[in-house]
Amino acid sequence: MNRVALPLLALLAGACGAYAQQAAKLEFEVASIKPSPPPAAGGIGVAMGCRGGPGTNDPGLFVCGNINLTSLVDMAYNVPYYSMSAPDWLVMTRFEIRAVVPEGTTKDQFATMLQNLLADRFKLAAHRETREIQRYELTVAKGGPKFKEAVPPPAKDDSKAAPPSFPIPRDKDGYPTLRGGMSMAIIGDKARASWHGASMEMLANQLSNQLHGPVTDATGLTGMYDIDIYWSADTGLRANAPGAAPASPASDPSGPTLQQALQEQLGLRVEPKKGPVDFLVVDRAERVPTEN
Repeated sequence: MNRVALPLLALLAGACGAYAQQAAKLEFEVASIKPSPPPAAGGIGVAMGCRGGPGTNDPGLFVCGNINLTSLVDMAYNVPYYSMSAPDWLVMTRFEIRAVVPEGTTKDQFATMLQNLLADRFKLAAHRETREIQRYELTVAKGGPKFKEAVPPPAKDDSKAAPPSFPIPRDKDGYPTLRGGMSMAIIGDKARASWHGASMEMLANQLSNQLHGPVTDATGLTGMYDIDIYWSADTGLRANAPGAAPASPASDPSGPTLQQALQEQLGLRVEPKKGPVDFLVVDRAERVPTEN
């Protein structure tokens, strides 16, 4: 190899290394983060959530309203909130976010962009570790399931569909009444979930959020089912308290716990287990993001 080729190769290698380093960081084209305004006095609540991004009908724009940092970390690192350890204030601090997503961004790249946004603007740092926590197995109770397989609904004319009612109506006992589909509502201490055409795996995933721990489907039921269940939200987790005995409906006028509702209304049980779970630990984060 001659003397001219050596410096040229070194130059090319340096250029490739610089390009790889530059291309490694995935970022939104533009991202605005502002504190959410306080709810209006006398209001009945605020809407919160996110829309847009890869896989939606608006892949180029990601917008969040009244979103807390806990939810953003959940989305960025793809972890359920029960397997995240973070300062309590992350739940209470809410923001308005508007981010322009580069064309062609995949869902995995989008998650990395969220991670980089949290690191750059909130100085968030986190690590993963394994912890032993309460787990559950969803099983069929004695007597068998008390729900039926789903029947495909008849075709309907969407142009004649009634608009969703608000506030959500309640039944005679104060529980929300839902129109089916895949929905859940909690009004005060009264909760109801209604799922049309749900698998047991889908039900287990929903129960994971309510029980603050992973739920595994061990029912052996492989069909799609119509599920309707109501329970008292303030007692839903009472059976999880260390050393606490499950309350009985007779001694608990507010309503059944979630575990009681599962057995009495659906013929299912959640069996507690202990097991390892991958945890995301937030080491640090700043309450106020850097300027837009």
